[in-house]
Amino acid sequence: MDHRPDHRDQIRDFLATRRAKLTPEQVGLPTSGRRRVPGLRREEVAVLAGVSTEWYTRLEKGHISGVSEDVLDAVAQALRLDQDERTYLFDLARAARPARHAPSRRKDVQVPPRVQWLLDSVTLSAAFVRNGRQDIVASNALARALHAPIFDSPVTARHGCANIARYIFLDPESPRFFVDWDAAAATTAALLRAEAGREPHDRALRDLVGELSTLSTEFRSNWAAHDVRLRHDGTKRLWHPQVGDLDLTYQSLDLPMSSRTVYGLTIYTAEPGSTSEERLKLLASLAATRPAHPTDQPR
Repeated sequence: MDHRPDHRDQIRDFLATRRAKLTPEQVGLPTSGRRRVPGLRREEVAVLAGVSTEWYTRLEKGHISGVSEDVLDAVAQALRLDQDERTYLFDLARAARPARHAPSRRKDVQVPPRVQWLLDSVTLSAAFVRNGRQDIVASNALARALHAPIFDSPVTARHGCANIARYIFLDPESPRFFVDWDAAAATTAALLRAEAGREPHDRALRDLVGELSTLSTEFRSNWAAHDVRLRHDGTKRLWHPQVGDLDLTYQSLDLPMSSRTVYGLTIYTAEPGSTSEERLKLLASLAATRPAHPTDQPR
């Protein structure tokens, strides 16, 4: 199947949405007269990037194959792309290049025992491993307990796999668990968007995006924003049915599984001495006595 038309759509929409976010004042260009559309005009981006308007217009229509890295970098600077957005643009350009053979598709791999041992050795923090589609593929006991609403969701039961994106957008209870639901939804869509740039031939990812687009208005809106994130860290507020409100910090790290596959290791913890730390400790003690659940380790 030829995926290049889809790539052209992604490139067009991505560049157009980035251009719409900038004003002439932000980039030091003069303004004159009324503007029919928000953001910069194509010719203004062309001036900033040092290319012709015709050339940039062609690029924004998705004709990115063969464009040099220097020119892409100039466009990225003109649009003031951040590092994640720049990486995404280069991923789209790479995917648009004609392949001499069928593109290699990322293969999911089993989490080796040593990784599970590592997770199990972490007792005061919730640690789990997820793939680029946001499937939770391994976790320690505290992460399983912390994310019980996800693991126990009817959405998870239907698919046999705990998937963060499906839970957020398809389970009506997710806004209760994720206190800042709008931020969680935007971040999750942005992570999937970045993964789609990295792995354009991942059929399971395309199926997931299609499913969410069909069933969730909120996902369609977030997906259309074309925001991208390669990794995430910061703070998160959760409401857990057993221990109540939790203010947690989290950090995600790349976890190479093979030459082609990189998963993400995410660790949630609480500020020492805080109420959230006490509640997390309580959750850990409850988890220690909790019987195993069939979906504790999704296959």
